Amino acid sequence: MNKLLLNLRYNLPSSLVVFLVALPLCLGIALASGAPLFAGIISGIVGGVVVGSLSGSALGVSGPAAGLSVVVLGYIASLNDSWETFLLTVVIMGVIQVIAGFLRLGQIANYFPTSVVKGMLTGIGLIIILKQIPHAIGYNSEFHDDFDFETLDRANTFSELSHMLNFVTPNAIIIAAVSMAILISWDLFFSKKSNIFKAIPGPLVAVVSGIILSNFLELKETQIVQLPVATSIGDFFTKFTTPDFSQIWNVKIYVIALTMAIIASLETLLCCDATDKLDPKKRNTPTNRELKAQGVGNIVAGLIGGLPITQVVVRSSANIDFGARNKTSTILHGIFLLISAIAIPNLLNMIPLATLACILVVVGYKLAKPEIFQKMYKLGNENFLPFMATVAGMLAFDLLKGVGLGMAVATFFILRNNQRNKSSKHSASDSDFISAMTREVRDSLTPQEAVQMLKDGNQRFVNNLNLNRNLLKQINETSDQQHPFAFVLSCIDSRTSAELIFDQGLGDIFSCRIAGNILNDDIVGSMEFACEVAGAKLIMVLGHTGCGAIKGACANVEMGKLTGLLKKIRPAVKAAKTEIGQFDSKEHHLTEHVAAINVREVTKQITRESKIIRDLHAKGKIAIICGMYDVGTGKVDFY
Repeated sequence: MNKLLLNLRYNLPSSLVVFLVALPLCLGIALASGAPLFAGIISGIVGGVVVGSLSGSALGVSGPAAGLSVVVLGYIASLNDSWETFLLTVVIMGVIQVIAGFLRLGQIANYFPTSVVKGMLTGIGLIIILKQIPHAIGYNSEFHDDFDFETLDRANTFSELSHMLNFVTPNAIIIAAVSMAILISWDLFFSKKSNIFKAIPGPLVAVVSGIILSNFLELKETQIVQLPVATSIGDFFTKFTTPDFSQIWNVKIYVIALTMAIIASLETLLCCDATDKLDPKKRNTPTNRELKAQGVGNIVAGLIGGLPITQVVVRSSANIDFGARNKTSTILHGIFLLISAIAIPNLLNMIPLATLACILVVVGYKLAKPEIFQKMYKLGNENFLPFMATVAGMLAFDLLKGVGLGMAVATFFILRNNQRNKSSKHSASDSDFISAMTREVRDSLTPQEAVQMLKDGNQRFVNNLNLNRNLLKQINETSDQQHPFAFVLSCIDSRTSAELIFDQGLGDIFSCRIAGNILNDDIVGSMEFACEVAGAKLIMVLGHTGCGAIKGACANVEMGKLTGLLKKIRPAVKAAKTEIGQFDSKEHHLTEHVAAINVREVTKQITRESKIIRDLHAKGKIAIICGMYDVGTGKVDFY
């Protein structure tokens, strides 16, 4: 209960912000899709409450699918404008997604290159800014978070910016200016001055100020939120619509459902990957579970009159930016949508769209900061060009085409590296190989980027697409200096070489190996040297499946000096035996469960044992993580 209340102080403000961001987007997407406006609200509620409850994503937010808006518009028209028939396709689409989850098709998310995902995030940030500028000055022909270059009126994102100058509204500009001033000052000054200000989200203050100003500054109807108003509870429930099941034998609806399921699932998996990268704790979303949750959400949405649902980066990013700790925030935002639709639609209909546009501009800026371009450039063409191709493709076309273009460029570099690995190293020039880590590159990394480098390296290892390295050249480069970015504590097992598992070269990581990856004073001292003196940005404790030391501890083995070593693992054995009853014994063997508990406990022990490392971690200068290596697949699960 204490933990729930502690997290609520973070989840409640963030859920309010996500609610304020989601409300107009739900309405705008419904409008762009040619659906009843209330359908967008229904999908927002279902995405928050139903999908949020079933999903394994800690911070992802689901709702009506912006990327499907134009597709939905066309499909409704192709079904003779029958909204009820379209709802049946949404139900079938959900069933397909549930089946895909059980078939474990969510694993496709593991194959998205980091450069493409970062490009997608940056592209979304830029598009948000470009799309919201017109609304900030009073031009509100379309208010939704779609990622299409061409708008519904055959204009495009950039022509809209020039077209908006014919519709400038001074009152909207005043409200936008005040709202932006509040958001910036709240983020930079007020929230850092007092806990009271920190507890109140800046967007909420901006919205209240916008409502007050709108009472003194006249705005048009199209420049404020327009939520459908129910006159009674009975009237509220009349806005729900059920599918036309008489069309169940219509082959056309199955083709449409399959198409939408593919598009929605790809968008969701991309967003999951992007959200995980934004998560400060770097938690991993179980993608197969996410497909099942999305499928159930779409089944429910289709049955009661909602639009197709996906996980969405804009709302997920806002959720993370404003301090959410877990999925309680997502669920609360869905509850707020439900309450607002029933109880306070008239109050919400006083919120200026200019204020909401400013909130989104701030979110967009955080996704597309100039520093991101600089860091990607420093990582070389193999990362920078797929990144830029994704950004450019999204700005010129739409999200999926942009990602496809980025994937094509990334695939070119992957195939080129693979070809180099097959060719003789003696015939290649020095410029063809990856250089050793330099101080400049290492110092420019954040701890989170260091974590991502290990994740990317393991993905290359699993796919047998290791980077091409001239080890003799790296010997020369590191002969009088080293600049490792990470310290990896792993087991002595001959199958768990950290350099190979994470596809790193000479001078890239400190590798410390001991049976059972246990901790002692000498290892802690080595960690202190690596981080405080040598400048490493990350400590990782790496366990593995089939560990002999773990098996020995579980069997109470006693043998010479090994007895003392295994004694350090026995607390994990005791904890696992206490918990093992909660698991299916066919899937969770005792030794693997002990190994997972052991790496977590060793990770916690590091900061208890070392004040130096504890202080570096508290200041955000290093990250401390753990993971499990599967000796059967080569894959590392990061915790």
